[in-house]
Amino acid sequence: MMQLVAGQARRAGSVTGAAMIAAALLLPVSAHAQAQNGLSNLFGGIFSGPNAAPSQPAPGPGGALPWSGEDGASGHPLMTAAAIREAADNFSNCVAAMWPDAARRNITQENFQRFTAGLSPDLRIMDLMDSQPEFTKSIWDYLDILVNDNRLAKGREILAKYKAQFDATEKATGVDRYIIASIWGIESNYSTQMGDRSVLQSTATLACIGRRQAYFKDEFLSALEILNRGDLRPEQMRGSWAGAFGPTQFMPTAFKRFAVDGDGDGRRDVVDNPTDLIASTANNLKKDGWQASQTWGFEVVVPQGFNYMLADRAKAMTIAQWEKLGLKRATGQPFPHPAEKAYLLAPAGAQGPGFLMLQNYRVIMKYNPAEAYALAIGHFADRLRGGQPFVQPWPRQERELSRTERLELQQLLAQRGFYKGTPDGQFGGQTREALRNFQASIGVPADGFASSDALERLRGR
Repeated sequence: MMQLVAGQARRAGSVTGAAMIAAALLLPVSAHAQAQNGLSNLFGGIFSGPNAAPSQPAPGPGGALPWSGEDGASGHPLMTAAAIREAADNFSNCVAAMWPDAARRNITQENFQRFTAGLSPDLRIMDLMDSQPEFTKSIWDYLDILVNDNRLAKGREILAKYKAQFDATEKATGVDRYIIASIWGIESNYSTQMGDRSVLQSTATLACIGRRQAYFKDEFLSALEILNRGDLRPEQMRGSWAGAFGPTQFMPTAFKRFAVDGDGDGRRDVVDNPTDLIASTANNLKKDGWQASQTWGFEVVVPQGFNYMLADRAKAMTIAQWEKLGLKRATGQPFPHPAEKAYLLAPAGAQGPGFLMLQNYRVIMKYNPAEAYALAIGHFADRLRGGQPFVQPWPRQERELSRTERLELQQLLAQRGFYKGTPDGQFGGQTREALRNFQASIGVPADGFASSDALERLRGR
């Protein structure tokens, strides 16, 4: 369960590498974001082109890359090289100073000293925290990577192997087993890619160094609480650079809120105990508002000449109202509940498929607030259930804009008075709305899709 942290991934609870990747596709990298998880380890630089990253320093002992020693790309004063070095020099004092807060959380002094002894900062995290890849992949490439035959086959094996656990959890919570299995598969490729960094070292580093110290102080102290209680051992708490761990990538604070003891053995082991893992992931979704026996959304055909200004998360209507505007299910089947409210998502604009998103899609977005991630989770779950691939084609002839081009697009929108934010090369709702308004002003479909054609039109060519 990853998050958007440090500018990369879910709410103050759980985080994902999928989130980080998806955020680069469809959402702004929020300052409230949380991090990346096992998917980052699985795909590495998959969304970076061959010339996207600056040359890397030689690996250090054990093959780990050292810190670059450079200022962070965010420009934050705490991410300058000098500030990072100064904070790193004070790391031991910073960790020791957290003892009073740990004591207030009923962590024993013996355990505090035991679990913090020998901690040292992992400064490579500073580069990962502020990384801004020049190139990204399209949503269709993202879906191709995540929803594939090998992972689907493994998912079906998992569903069969742990049928009793899924049966019990589905009965107790009403949360669809296929969604749980989908999150497990996409977050960690079914426990094979969970990350290998120490959660204590990562969260301690981020609690004392860099631009998200207050957030990560809570994560670090929560990690200590988990160890103090005996739910997990230190060697089990290994994961992403931002501290997400386990097959469905819990952040420590999310573990505190959502983890449950599914088999009654007195421990909440979301790493090596499938019963606890399945029950805890379901508990998270249930508490976030999952609606039992409901789907997440429908692929729809959007008619020619449609007003894409209506494709907005804030503009929900009943499915019956969308039907009156000409939207139909791509499969040709009727909608089961016309009175349900949904909003229209058109991730590839007028050239690609549309999707009517229901309440459960919003719940997946709470798990990880990236549209591409949530779409992948929903679609993967449908495929595990026996559903077919999406019906309509993606505009695969389109190429993703580079970060330089994304910056230029925002700057041109600003010059024309459509964009009011600070150009940063990261596309979110504000950029999409500005692009829609520009497209409407020149009489083309106002779908907000940042294509190379949209950039050329802004250039006046």
